[in-house]
Amino acid sequence: MELLETTRQALLLLFSADAELWGIVGVSLSVSLIAMAVALPVGVGMGYLLASVEFPGRRPLIVLIQGLLASPTVVVGLLLYLLLSRQGAFGQLQLLFTQTAMIVGQVLIALPVLIAFSLSALQSADPRARETALALGASGPRVAWTMLVEVRFALMAAVCSAFGRVVSEVGCSLMVGGNIAGVTRNIPTAIALETSKGEFAQGVALGIVLLVVALGVNSAFAFFQGGAQR
Repeated sequence: MELLETTRQALLLLFSADAELWGIVGVSLSVSLIAMAVALPVGVGMGYLLASVEFPGRRPLIVLIQGLLASPTVVVGLLLYLLLSRQGAFGQLQLLFTQTAMIVGQVLIALPVLIAFSLSALQSADPRARETALALGASGPRVAWTMLVEVRFALMAAVCSAFGRVVSEVGCSLMVGGNIAGVTRNIPTAIALETSKGEFAQGVALGIVLLVVALGVNSAFAFFQGGAQR
């Protein structure tokens, strides 16, 4: 009965246009979308370079990036906190406990996912696509675009995975954002806070929103993939 009552209260919060709840949702989505917009071109570009250019230290760099896939987000938050604190190397920027710091943290979390998945996709692509583009006299950017289009579904999966990782992470956002109401409180940190206070209704409501966002992103991916196959 308690679960049913908590769910009922959560649904009431969702459909009553609760300003606090939807403010948290807005902060979470805006921060994560901006972080993805910054990380996507950098991550895919680095993945393409690693897949197509040989240079000294390339293999150890790939191993390092793949290892960072499993790095705890709280460790990223700790390192970023030390850099942005008053005594840190970038303390004069006064970014700690701001949305900008959260965006930087989420970019750092998303980059290994985007680079590793892009690299894997490009390495498994049909090499004839690149050879054909070069034989037809395509420029470097045109060859890169051809290869990225060739592996577009794998890249979309990489984007979905990276977005799911950043929008649901709590450790980094809590450390560099500070969970300030109306400023840096996002969905995961709000769920953690409300649960610790024993207030489960808002936590369940925010959890429902997070699940809907995750399902929406993956449904969009499946729709585009299915449309292209047809």
